Amino acid sequence: MNDITFILSELESISEPEYLKKMAHFGIDTSKAYGIRVPAIRKLAKVVGKNQELSLLLWETGFHEARLLAIFIGDYKKVGEAQINAWTRDFNSWDICDQACGNLFVKTPYFKPKVFEFTQADAEFVKRTGFVLMAEAAVHLKKEPDETFLGFLPIIEREAYDHRNFVKKAMNWALRQIGKRNAFLHEQAILTANNILTQNNKKADWVALGALRELNSDTVLARHGV
Repeated sequence: MNDITFILSELESISEPEYLKKMAHFGIDTSKAYGIRVPAIRKLAKVVGKNQELSLLLWETGFHEARLLAIFIGDYKKVGEAQINAWTRDFNSWDICDQACGNLFVKTPYFKPKVFEFTQADAEFVKRTGFVLMAEAAVHLKKEPDETFLGFLPIIEREAYDHRNFVKKAMNWALRQIGKRNAFLHEQAILTANNILTQNNKKADWVALGALRELNSDTVLARHGV
C-alpha cells in the first residue's frame, strides 16, 4: 500500500462518477476528483495506516480524494510549519481545508500563530484556514485556556466585514463554537457579536446574527445554565 499508482487505482475503483455532481453542488472543486464519499476514503485510510511519507506524496498528486487520504493517514506529530504553509496555499475546497485543520493542523504547536497569520491573509482559503482553526480548537482542544479564545474574538470582530462565502461561514462557525465552549466564553462571544452589529455593516451583520441565533437558542442557554 505504499505505491502511489496502486493507491490511485484503488481510489478510482471505488469512485462514483455520479457523486461528482453532489460534490459540485456542495461547492467542492471537482476539477481533479474521482467522486468518492468520505467514509469510503476513511475506510481505505484505516487499511493504509498512518504514514507521513506517503501522505506527502499523495498530496502532491493534486487529486481531491488523494489529498483527503493524505490528511487521514498523516501523522500530526510530524507536521511542521513548512507543511502547514505549503498545504494551506494549495487549498481549493472548503472540505480539504476543514479536514486538514481538524485532523492535523490544530493538533500541532503551530495552530495559534497560524490563526493570527492566516486571518490576515488575502487569499480566501488561506483566510478561511485561520478561522477554521479557531473553530476546531474550540471543539477539540479541551485543555486550551479561555485566554486563547479571548484572543481570537477581536479578530472575528475585526474581520467580520469580509463577506466572501468561505470566509464568512468560517468566522460564523468560529464565533459559535467559541461561544458554546463554556458560560464565560458564551458571554464574551455574544458581546463580540453585538459589537459587530454596532459596525453598521450589513455584510458583517451576517456573521453576528447567525451566531446570535444559535448562542441564544434554548439548547445552548440550557447547556450553560443561563
